[in-house]
Amino acid sequence: MASARILSTAFCRPQAYSKLSTPVTRSFNKFHTLPKRSFRPIPNISSKIPRRTFTTDPAILQRPDRDTSIRKLLYAGTLFGGALLGTHLMFNTPSRETALHPEDRSYLNQTFAYTGAGVLIIGIASKLAHNAGWSYRLMSMNPWLVMGGGLALSLGTMFATRATNPDNTFAKHAWWTAFNVSQALVLAPTFFYAPALIARAGLYTVGVMGSMAFVGSTAREDKFLYLGGPLLAGVAVVALSGLAPLVLPVGTRALAWTESISLYGGLAVFTGFTLYDVQKILAHARYARQGLMKKDVVNESIALELDFINIFIRLLTILGRNDRKR
Repeated sequence: MASARILSTAFCRPQAYSKLSTPVTRSFNKFHTLPKRSFRPIPNISSKIPRRTFTTDPAILQRPDRDTSIRKLLYAGTLFGGALLGTHLMFNTPSRETALHPEDRSYLNQTFAYTGAGVLIIGIASKLAHNAGWSYRLMSMNPWLVMGGGLALSLGTMFATRATNPDNTFAKHAWWTAFNVSQALVLAPTFFYAPALIARAGLYTVGVMGSMAFVGSTAREDKFLYLGGPLLAGVAVVALSGLAPLVLPVGTRALAWTESISLYGGLAVFTGFTLYDVQKILAHARYARQGLMKKDVVNESIALELDFINIFIRLLTILGRNDRKR
C-alpha cells in the first residue's frame, strides 16, 4: 500500500515557474566590407563573464502590520478549531471509551517524532539539491526516465528499510535516511514555487494531518481500518490519472479532468490514508505490547511521511494555480 503512494507521488510532478532560456544562434550569409581602420585585438573576456548562480527570493517580501497579523491569526485559529471540532464530531461519535495505554501512546509519539525528522531531512536535502542546480537538470530530463529512476530509487530504499531488522539500528537508520534523500531528489523542483506558497502549503499540510491524527488516536479501536481497501482503490485511480499528462495532448478537456482527479481526488484519498495509518499504528502498538510483533516505529513513520508528501504536493499545486489566476 505504501508503494502505491510512492507511485502517486512520482506521477504528480510540480510545474516550474521559470524555465531555462534556449540559446539563440545567428548565421550570416553575406560579407560586408569594413572601412579601413586599425583594429586593436579584443582581450580575452571569458574569464570576466560571471558564472550562473541559482538564487531564490526571500521567504518574506513584506511583513504585515500588527493588527493584520493578529486578525489573520485569529481567523486561522477559529477556522482550524472549527474544522477540528467538526471532524471530531463527524467521525468520532462515539469516541474511545478508555484512554490510550501508556505504551501505545509512547509508540505513537515516537512514530510522530520519526515522521517529523523524516520530513525535515527531506526539506533540507531538497533545498540543498535545488541550490546546487539539481532541479534544472531534473526538469530537463526525459519524464519517463525521471519517473522510472525515481520509482526505482524510492521503492528500493523503502523496501530495504522495511526489510531491515529493527534490532540492527545502524542499518535501519541508514536505509531510512537513504529513503528520505531519494524523496528529496524527486521533490527538489518544488522550490521553483514562491517561498510564501511553500510555507502556506506546509502549514496547511500540518493542519490536515494533525486533525486526522487527533481523530484517529481518539477514535475507537480499529474503527477506520476498514478504509484500507477503498483507499487503495482510490490511490490507484489517482496514480492512473497522474499518467494523463504523459500520454494525452496538452489542452484537451480530458487532460483537465484527469488533473483535477489527481489533485482534489488525491487530496481526499491521502487525507483518509492519514486517518487509516494512525489507527494501524495503534493496532501495531497493541500487537507489540502483547508480544505478537516487534516494535518498529521507523517502518510506521514511512507511511505517514508518504501521506505528508502527497498532501503537500497537491496543496502546493492548488495554491500555485490560484495564485496565477489572480
